[in-house]
Amino acid sequence: MVSSLAALRGPAVTLVDDPFAQASRACLQYHEDALVLIEDGTIRAFGPYAELRDTVPDGITPEHFPGHLLAPGFIDTHVHYPQLQMIGAFGAQLLEWLDTYTFPAEMSFADAAHAERVAKLFLRELLRAGTTTAMVYCTVHPHSVDAFFAESERFNTRMIAGKVLMDRNAPAPLLDTAQRGHDESLALIERWHGRGRQLYCVTPRFAPTSTDAQLEAAGALLKSRDGLFLQTHLCENPGEVEWVRELFPARSSYLDVYAHAGLVRPRSMFGHAVHMHEHDFCTCHQTGAGLAHCPTSNLFLGSGLFKLFEATDPRRPVKVGLGTDVGAGTSLSQLQTLNEAYKVAALAGHKLDAVQGFYLATLGSARALGFDDRLGRLAPGHEADICVLDPHATPLMAFRAGYCASIEELLFMLMTLGDDRAVRATYVAGQRVYDRDRAGDPFHLPDAA
Repeated sequence: MVSSLAALRGPAVTLVDDPFAQASRACLQYHEDALVLIEDGTIRAFGPYAELRDTVPDGITPEHFPGHLLAPGFIDTHVHYPQLQMIGAFGAQLLEWLDTYTFPAEMSFADAAHAERVAKLFLRELLRAGTTTAMVYCTVHPHSVDAFFAESERFNTRMIAGKVLMDRNAPAPLLDTAQRGHDESLALIERWHGRGRQLYCVTPRFAPTSTDAQLEAAGALLKSRDGLFLQTHLCENPGEVEWVRELFPARSSYLDVYAHAGLVRPRSMFGHAVHMHEHDFCTCHQTGAGLAHCPTSNLFLGSGLFKLFEATDPRRPVKVGLGTDVGAGTSLSQLQTLNEAYKVAALAGHKLDAVQGFYLATLGSARALGFDDRLGRLAPGHEADICVLDPHATPLMAFRAGYCASIEELLFMLMTLGDDRAVRATYVAGQRVYDRDRAGDPFHLPDAA
């Protein structure tokens, strides 16, 4: 088989370690003129262009992005693709919001054609935002999972997704049973998990919509095959926390409900975790479970302020990733999400610097997913999922960039003023699947598709 070779050149930035555990500058790698050499979808070499230029094979001309910034593709650890149709719905708190907007929107996914239409838009909007991997909630309908993975497979994106499990406290058309949810999930696992770059995530929506039997069935699913993921919601809203206490009086905490069912483990991702206590942080640290910080959603619904710096305390660090949580979240852009993450931290008395922010959106999210050996960095052996950022995307950004005296200042400007307009191009496994400046359709299916 003939190898596929490609190369990118331009200023480049990547995280190499955790800036919540050590000095931020020591965790950032920046080259003013870098080369990324790609072979068969994997980064073969990365470093200063002057040092690597002679390694570029004959016949390969690097795609050059002067004045831009090559970066790892963003990773979204918590998002609902079926809720794209009700993003920006007028405010209510969590439980009322679910009944008023979320459940009616998800009932429309009984129509397989509707699921396919939304999946196509959703994948393209992720790529427009520079997001190359996401952990995604589908609906209770198995074909919603099929539609999502089929579209992801066309773009060859590394995606993690699953069918929502709900067997109580939701409208009848959205309910399954513990057994049916298990069986449908198992069939989807067999069909999609490990197929190309697709990975399956066991997905009980949250404790109030699953009985003990269904949560135990979810635990059994996780044991059915290696490498499965788990996603659900945790401690998002005070009313929700109280409801869980009433529904599960024998459990010591909301997290303990999941732990009792065997769901708190590596590759488990708990969305929101706003109202957490120290004991639960310790449990996450001990088990390797991750938390998804969803600032735009928490602010939009008035749920509260995530304790980011308490969660990442180096004395017992918890793995934290960044999530957009569309539709309660108000943007699929991780740059906009970082803008709000900074404000949430500031309100809690902390300052989130740009290196910490970009860590959350890249390597930190990869570590929270247990995938930092292949995602979240520009480094040899990592998958070549790359976004090209444009610090001059708008007149204001271009003006402000002219006054940035360091790469840290430039990154901070991007995470406070940037949005999808600042994404010049997105590469998936080394192939450019989105090009903002391409005439006509900016999206392009990779050659393998």
